[in-house]
Amino acid sequence: MNRFSFSSIRGKWLARFVASMAWLVLFGTNAAMSAEDDNVDLQVRQLWQLIDYVAVDYAGAVSDGQVANEGEYKEMVEFTATIRERVDSLPSRAGQELLVQQGQLLETAVSQQADATKVAQIAHGLGDQLLAIYPVPIAPKAVPEIARGAALYREQCVACHGVAGHGDGPAAAQLDPPPIAFTDAERARSRSLYSLYEAISQGVAGTAMPGFSSLSAEDRWALSFYVGTLAYPATAREEGAKLWRQDPTLRQRIPDLETLVRQTENGLAGEWDPNRAQAVLSYLRATPAALGGETGVALARSRLHQSFAAYQSGNTQEASRLALSAYLDGIEPIEPRLAARDAKLMTRVEEVMSEYRARLDRRATPAEIKEHLAVVEEVLSSATQTLDRSNTGAATTFIASFTILVREGLEALLLVVAIVAFLRKSGRQELMAYVHGGWISALAAGGVTWLVARYLIDISGASRELTEGYASLFAAFVLLTVGLWMHQKSVAGHWQRYLQNNLSGILQGRSAWLLAGLAFLMVYREVFETILFYAALSSEGNGAALLGGLVAGAAVLALISAALLKFSARLPIGKFFSVSSILIAVLAVVLAGKGAEALQEAGILSVQTLPLPRIELVGVFPSVQTLLLQGLVALAAIAGFVYNARAAKQARVSR
Repeated sequence: MNRFSFSSIRGKWLARFVASMAWLVLFGTNAAMSAEDDNVDLQVRQLWQLIDYVAVDYAGAVSDGQVANEGEYKEMVEFTATIRERVDSLPSRAGQELLVQQGQLLETAVSQQADATKVAQIAHGLGDQLLAIYPVPIAPKAVPEIARGAALYREQCVACHGVAGHGDGPAAAQLDPPPIAFTDAERARSRSLYSLYEAISQGVAGTAMPGFSSLSAEDRWALSFYVGTLAYPATAREEGAKLWRQDPTLRQRIPDLETLVRQTENGLAGEWDPNRAQAVLSYLRATPAALGGETGVALARSRLHQSFAAYQSGNTQEASRLALSAYLDGIEPIEPRLAARDAKLMTRVEEVMSEYRARLDRRATPAEIKEHLAVVEEVLSSATQTLDRSNTGAATTFIASFTILVREGLEALLLVVAIVAFLRKSGRQELMAYVHGGWISALAAGGVTWLVARYLIDISGASRELTEGYASLFAAFVLLTVGLWMHQKSVAGHWQRYLQNNLSGILQGRSAWLLAGLAFLMVYREVFETILFYAALSSEGNGAALLGGLVAGAAVLALISAALLKFSARLPIGKFFSVSSILIAVLAVVLAGKGAEALQEAGILSVQTLPLPRIELVGVFPSVQTLLLQGLVALAAIAGFVYNARAAKQARVSR
């Protein structure tokens, strides 16, 4: 093939790529779950509800080793047999054998009429292990509104359970078994908010309790929280509020809503005084806003500790999932704000969290994982302190604004300038509109994407990383191809005749649009992240300093582009193509590294770290995967350059 044409990049391939990027940006990687996953989740939730039912209600069937209620005891025997069968039927996963053993242990304990405390302990342990091995969403997405729960209770529950929750509503006398009294303190000690939520969502088999799946998840959680307060006196709530304010260690034990909804009084009483456990739960169930929703560093820290606990229990898959969530859901959303305040610290956070995931992947010992977790904790503490500082000064904001624009815009600028210089050299000024239209459209698209992400949908951290990763790798491939073509022409000679005979066929029609598309892709890759950085900076105040840094950065980029264009104009045409081909090949290597690193952060590629420096500007990241991919791209470029040189030499000899 004696010449390269942009038309050789098939439009269909580009269309598929753009469609894939749009899907990732708009919907994220977790937008759809398979029917099989939905079915497993339903099985797990129903099984957990059954286990919890046994844990709470067994005490009404057996007392002091004797059957107190024959009908309820028979039901407990049937339920535990069903639990064992359902555990056996779950999809095979690491740790399932332990579940089977615990299910058999629960069935044996009930058949032997064991003490209610022992049965509840076995059942709760089985339920916790079930959720660890087969995780399902078990926490509200937002802080529940207790007032909304009270209103729903009056609308939906009073007829059976009574105004105060004593189980004495107008319809209670006609029901068999009778409605549960939510004020029963003994039952309340063994009941979690999650068990209430599942009962409200699915109903309770064998009773008149229906499922309220027609209510939204938010309403069901609000109702669960309200019902969970009915067994507690106001004095307990007041004491709990006092304890929560005075004892900061309580926040470590119950750091988030997910932890709260799984807690029971009996479970906490094993660690605390029973009165203390009752008071704290009473307060938090009535005032969940005291916890707030975990975000940022707090969420990352919580996920990492959950990850370590899962790893210790042998559930490596869940440990890896939680470690990835710690970065994507905790750190990625605050990355622009932290990087704007301390870019080196942000880089350090990425390094230590990447190393944590790498240790999980290579199955390091729990002691090694724990040792590194302490390092991560130290770095995250520094991040918290940095984020908690008062607003940055004007000088700091100016420098951050200036640095962000120059750093993020330089790569895209180099490519756009190379294209513009090429068109000038070849005398095709009329095609400048395509290139300028490409990068200007990228700026506009970046702004629209930010508005959509800010006001319409939630673009996850994984989606952002995937978009950047795939766009970088695609751009690297295109740049490598272009670089090899330019190098082929730089060693072939006879440039004027070549341009006259072939250029009109190279840059026309669809080819010109694809050239514009390359400019769009390179600029769009950078612009969205840049906008996020500036959004974070704008929240710090100092608007004049931010604008000044932006203007100064734009001026520097303009000067760089003018200098490059002036330099390229003085180069002989052959030399220009030679220098440009090397520059573009280097850009391809840089983008390959950045693309691979983004896919690592999204969890697509594994991470095997190396004791090397991290140099983001040139796309060098200390991992086997990123450096291997960069090495392959570099080898492809070198091999192509060598082949071009030999082919040109043979052509000259043959003439």
